[in-house]
Amino acid sequence: MQHILAYFTQYQVNYKNEVLSGLTVALALVPEAVAFSLIAKVSPLVGLYAAFMMGLVTSLLGGRPGMISGATGAVAVVLVALTKSHGVEYIFATVILAGLLQIAAGLLQLGKFIRLVPHSVMFGFVNGLAIIIFLSQLVQFQTLDAAGISHWLTGTALYTMLGLVGLTMAIIVGLPRLTKAVPASLAAIVVVSALVIGLGIDTKTVGDIAAIKGGFPPFHIPAVPLTLVTLGVIFPYAAIVAGVGLIESLLTLNLIDEITETRGQTNRECVAQGTANVLSGLFFGMGGCAMIGQSLINISSGARARLSGILAALMLLVFIMFGAPLIERVPMAALTGLMMMVAVGTFEWASLKTFGKMPVADLVVMVLVTGITVLLHNLALAVLIGVVVAALVFAWENAKRIRARKYVDAAGVRHYEIFGPLFFGSVQAFSEKFDVVGDPAQVIIDFQHSRVADMSALEALHKLTERYHRAGKTVHLRYLSPDCRRLLGKAHALIEVNVVEDPLYQVAGANQRY
Repeated sequence: MQHILAYFTQYQVNYKNEVLSGLTVALALVPEAVAFSLIAKVSPLVGLYAAFMMGLVTSLLGGRPGMISGATGAVAVVLVALTKSHGVEYIFATVILAGLLQIAAGLLQLGKFIRLVPHSVMFGFVNGLAIIIFLSQLVQFQTLDAAGISHWLTGTALYTMLGLVGLTMAIIVGLPRLTKAVPASLAAIVVVSALVIGLGIDTKTVGDIAAIKGGFPPFHIPAVPLTLVTLGVIFPYAAIVAGVGLIESLLTLNLIDEITETRGQTNRECVAQGTANVLSGLFFGMGGCAMIGQSLINISSGARARLSGILAALMLLVFIMFGAPLIERVPMAALTGLMMMVAVGTFEWASLKTFGKMPVADLVVMVLVTGITVLLHNLALAVLIGVVVAALVFAWENAKRIRARKYVDAAGVRHYEIFGPLFFGSVQAFSEKFDVVGDPAQVIIDFQHSRVADMSALEALHKLTERYHRAGKTVHLRYLSPDCRRLLGKAHALIEVNVVEDPLYQVAGANQRY
């Protein structure tokens, strides 16, 4: 029993904060799950069941206590085309396969590669997501006419909505200055809901979006043919869902790590996300991943342990099974104001101060990732493009750093001391530094301050050696690091170079010093 308690209380736990934060998150999960279900063209209960299963499993098994998972827009956008073409049963099969891929990624310890995401990409990701969260709330200021066409609210309806949203935001901002006994987000929802219900104010409620009444998630094996044709249909979607889910989840994990000044376990989170998606697909859910908005609500409300996420999932199930009539009366204005404050808190305002102070390339990457996130609503694509652009910038900057110091010793041997890495980006500049025609018969290339990094570098050395050989001259390489020698050894059948064994830098024996 003590081991179980230690698992759930590995961080210092404030039980009041955990319980109240879990309740706040559960309330915020309802409209999000319903909205994402509608995006994916499935029943609202499919999204709600996914939010329950994802939240419960990842809170129990995940690598980042305090992080909330559920049905997300990033996954819904991927699945909508499959819903239209093949139906909801293929959605369940796709989510299960995506979960298996995520488990495999965790077991292969691929989660560590999230470290390769630059800070500029993180800024762009967070800012873009904040803008998306804010803009997605504007739909609550619209209404449908008899023909199903959307129009902006006007008159009393608009003023009522604005007033209630403003009141919600004011409570969230002002209450912590008076007391922190209860989470400001929960207090705002309760106060605005009581005001609307008590005064009979006519405004949009959760029940106007969809009915959330349901039972316990039923166990359900997807009714799809177990054939290679089916696998061919669902695998591309599953691979995208798995990739999108892991990228969004691990970036959210990193963000919470920074806020809480603790460190989560990326590979464990991959396995937990995969397990949650497999179970989601088997229990009538559409799958999902970490939710940055709800995670920030949870963390800002003081939660730090697994308990808040578990309670949020269980409370959501209670809402579905028993509390639907009450939850459906919660005004959307309260939840809209809450999510707008989440957007304001999510945005990295400090990133605006970096303009004119940080390298231009980093600023371009940050703006690019933000723009792609906002315009395409594809977080994974935005992050991947940002990482690729940042990597190309890094390669270009390092390619410009290769240089050579040249001199002729007393024996008439030409020496080239190379500085900077030799890789695909710098091979052209490297080759241009040699005077094959004007050099003496013996040439030594010194790599004490350089590294041979890849196949392009090996090929450049091979071609350079051939050029000197055709001119009747000999090239010697010396001061190669152990990793460079291993590369040359593996490529021995493909290239031919002459390596000088230097007495101060021997590599041949296991007992020799470097």
